[in-house]
Amino acid sequence: MKALTDILLVLLILSSFALLNSSRLGASIRLAAWQGILAGLLPAVMSGHAVSLRILATGAVMIAMKGLIFPRLLFRALRASETRREQQPLLGYTASLIFGVLALLGAFWLDARLDLAGHAAFRLAAPTAMAMMLTGLFLIVTRRIALSQVIGFLALENGIYVFGLTAVGDVPVLIELGVLMDIFVAVFVMGIAICHINREFDHMDSDRLTSLKG
Repeated sequence: MKALTDILLVLLILSSFALLNSSRLGASIRLAAWQGILAGLLPAVMSGHAVSLRILATGAVMIAMKGLIFPRLLFRALRASETRREQQPLLGYTASLIFGVLALLGAFWLDARLDLAGHAAFRLAAPTAMAMMLTGLFLIVTRRIALSQVIGFLALENGIYVFGLTAVGDVPVLIELGVLMDIFVAVFVMGIAICHINREFDHMDSDRLTSLKG
């Protein structure tokens, strides 16, 4: 199971790089969905042969929410707008990829100085989680389109979830489901806000909302 876990973690890293390099909003939504599915598979894979019904049920709920429901809400918001690409991010895509590589290297450097519960068994888990969190924050800060910022929020939460698995090893089901419901409400509200922004201003560029000040 360790080899399969490492494969999933490498795929999570690659999905983070792909998000940093993606200008098409539809492709970014699909990448975020795949990242959520991969994160949902991790608990069962990391548990090895001691997979319980609770772990399977929680993973299934997470995959359904992040792999199906959230992308459906985001695609609905995308269809309601005429914006299909992130045209002018604050930092270009080459610079974004450079940041992703530096974030991953920094995550490995920081992981070497931490003592986590699952560190010995899954050495890639903590660096992957920290790199995903940094990627999510980077997307929130450097992308102008509101939908891209929502995708960054989802990437950040996926990183937090993976880091929680690494640091704690096991999370009570009520906490997991509670976090998922909070994220569902947040994404739902963000989707409504994006639709209203696009309806009023014919764009989803959150940076231009500063013109409302004063």
